Amino acid sequence: MKKWFVDPWLILCYVLAGSLSLIVLTSISPERVAQQAIMFAIGLVLLLYLGSQDSALYKTFAPIGYVISLVLLLATTIFGSSIRGSTRWIPIGTFQLQAGEFVKPLLVLAFAFFLTRFPPKSLKNILLNLVLFVIPALLIFKQPDLGTTLVLGSIWVCQVFVAGISLYLMGGLVAMTAIFGEYLPRLLADYQLKRLETFVNPYSDPLGAGYNVIQSIIAVGSGGILGKGLGHGTQSHLRFLPERHTDFIFASLAEELGLIGSILVIACLSALLYRLLFLATHTHSSSSRLIYLGIFSYLFFQTFINIGMNIGIMPVTGVTLPLISYGGSSILAIAISLGLASSLERADHTRTLIEIK
Repeated sequence: MKKWFVDPWLILCYVLAGSLSLIVLTSISPERVAQQAIMFAIGLVLLLYLGSQDSALYKTFAPIGYVISLVLLLATTIFGSSIRGSTRWIPIGTFQLQAGEFVKPLLVLAFAFFLTRFPPKSLKNILLNLVLFVIPALLIFKQPDLGTTLVLGSIWVCQVFVAGISLYLMGGLVAMTAIFGEYLPRLLADYQLKRLETFVNPYSDPLGAGYNVIQSIIAVGSGGILGKGLGHGTQSHLRFLPERHTDFIFASLAEELGLIGSILVIACLSALLYRLLFLATHTHSSSSRLIYLGIFSYLFFQTFINIGMNIGIMPVTGVTLPLISYGGSSILAIAISLGLASSLERADHTRTLIEIK
């Protein structure tokens, strides 16, 4: 097996999604294209390098990665800069490091590590794993960053389910979640509550909390089949659409490239998700399966929520569209995740060759 083998399907999806992102940014925010291209290039190098390494190293590193995650999140709380009321970024020169993005692949590894060693088949183990999840989740929730908190929740729930939690303990978790849900509104900020209220009827506050969703739906609907063409989107270019290059980049793309462009983006991300599922179902390692599915749930949740909020079927949570939205931290975190997946696939392939011999 070649040392530098890296899964070609993961690379292809990464490159295609990155190309679509740069095409859209060239139209709606050309001043950001150069930085986005640099981040994609750095991410590709990371993907290739991490994918060529021994996956056993990453699994051993998992507990240290958990500690690093907590340090990054605490550092954000202490040294982070506040932007629009949220403290999520640590300024490093001209680069704004978003710790919440980088902890996602680290916690995918960490949760898988602890679930493998403490299987959720007893109350003691499930409570231990729950505490290990709640600590970083609360640190992110207090930034406040509800979207990333929900992403971490999707990762943990998926991995716990795959790890073989009993139906009784699963029922207990569901009951706890239901009870916690009654108190959740008390923990949410006013603007977060307003977003949930306007999700049901955005026209109840068309110039306030419902404004983003209304403008996004207009942009998506006005694109038609073929779109208005690059550079001709009115909602994005006339600045009616907020966060047109991040949270609502899908609406910007749909307006200019239409249904065809939207399907292309969905097909590209679906191919990436399918590949991760394929790798998860063909591995013989339980820990590798947990990592594959942790990465899958992370990317699937963000894709589903982002596109959903762009077309008005999900509440606005500030979750970006993987590999399409502008943002260096997000790109590098996804590149690291795909590098880990490729490394696991390389180990699985090597093991298969040895077994054949």
